[in-house]
Parts: sequence; C-alpha cells; structure tokens
Amino acid sequence: MAGRNVLVTGGNRGIGLSIATALAEAGDNVVITHRSGEPPEGLQAVRCEVTDSASVDQAFADAEAIWGGPVEVLVANAGVTRDGLLMRMSDEDFDAVIDTNLAGAFRCARRAVKGMIKQRKGRIIFISSVVGLYGSPGQTNYSASKAGLVGLARSISRELGGRGITANVVAPGFIETDMTAELPEDRKKAYQATIPAGRFAQPEEVAAAVRFLAGDDAAYITGAVIPVDGGLGMGH
Repeated sequence: MAGRNVLVTGGNRGIGLSIATALAEAGDNVVITHRSGEPPEGLQAVRCEVTDSASVDQAFADAEAIWGGPVEVLVANAGVTRDGLLMRMSDEDFDAVIDTNLAGAFRCARRAVKGMIKQRKGRIIFISSVVGLYGSPGQTNYSASKAGLVGLARSISRELGGRGITANVVAPGFIETDMTAELPEDRKKAYQATIPAGRFAQPEEVAAAVRFLAGDDAAYITGAVIPVDGGLGMGH
C-alpha cells in the first residue's frame, strides 16, 4: 500500500490538507495542488486551476516529474461555494460552482486515467458532500455539483472497472473547521441536534475513509458513496 503516487487537489487547507497529511504519513508520495499562496510545510505542491484543462495537464506533468511516474491515486477535493437563494442566484454563480466542483473533478479524472489505464490499476476518490444527496436551501449550485460526482464515479466504474481502476465518493457532513468553530453556540447546537451522532466530524475522520478507499482492502469497492456524516444523510 505504501509508496504510491498520490495527487490531492485543493490539498493546501481543510479536509484536503488532512487527507494529504494522512496519506503522506502512511508512506505515500503525496503532491497537492493549490491555486495561490504558499503550500503547507512538508508537502510537495504544484499550482493548478481545475477550471482550465491546460492548467490541469500542466499540474499532472509537474507532479509526474516529481514522482518520475504517473499518478496512482487521485483525490479530487478542490471546490468552491457561492451560496444564494434559487431566485436570486446568478448564472455566473451557478456556473462557477459547477465548473470547479464537478467539471474540475472530471478534468482531473480524465487526465489521471491516462496513466492508470497503462498500469491497469488506479484509485479515484471524489470528495462530495452530504448536501449532494440530502439537499440544502441556498445551495442549489453546490448541491448539484456534489450530486454530479456520484454519477461521474459510477460511470467511470462501469467504463474502467475492468482495467483495475476504482472510482468512489466520500460524502462528508458537518466538519469541525475554523468556520464551524466561529458559529454562535446556539447555532452550533441547532446543527448538532440534526446529527444522530450529536457532534461534528473531525477532518481526520474524513481522511480515514479516503485512506481506506485508496488502499488494497478496497480493491473490490467501486461506484460507492461512503458517508462521513454522523448519520445525517441516513443512506441517501
């Protein structure tokens, strides 16, 4: 399991950083993508704008130069939000979220499978959200983008499953982040009351699910949606 070439998009903060750190600690050769700023200490990074196919191609080429070989595990985590009520949401805000969260994941997967097909093995893991299947008011664009990842993963599974390539989805719920830490206590309790587990998840718990799907023990799991939401979605 150790020593594989892993690319984590949007791996410079939040859930992506936790995933990248967990896989690196497991012995994998991790490269993250980021759009701006400096990469986290201890992780190799390449710049990538997932809405631009040329940028995606260059990021993969840069990562392959670091590894001296192709990507073996892709974790498509890069995403954005532009929340707003349906009647007030602009075309630009809808398109921007779909282009980053869904089409961006497609661009990365399309590029990744070139090497995976030649090797006849590979792992693709899309980071979705409980919102993708559960829904959320004010997030029609985000919900649609995250739901689309399920169809993307399942179509890849049917198309490339015979080549030793798996494609799965991890759907986190509320995660303990800097943003949730700043919520008023009454709002936090209201959110937690809707979660059967009664708490928010730690980013490391999402990373653990990704590590499993990326590993040898998950070789016969593909097209699956793994919720990490404390029961909020209840099988959606």
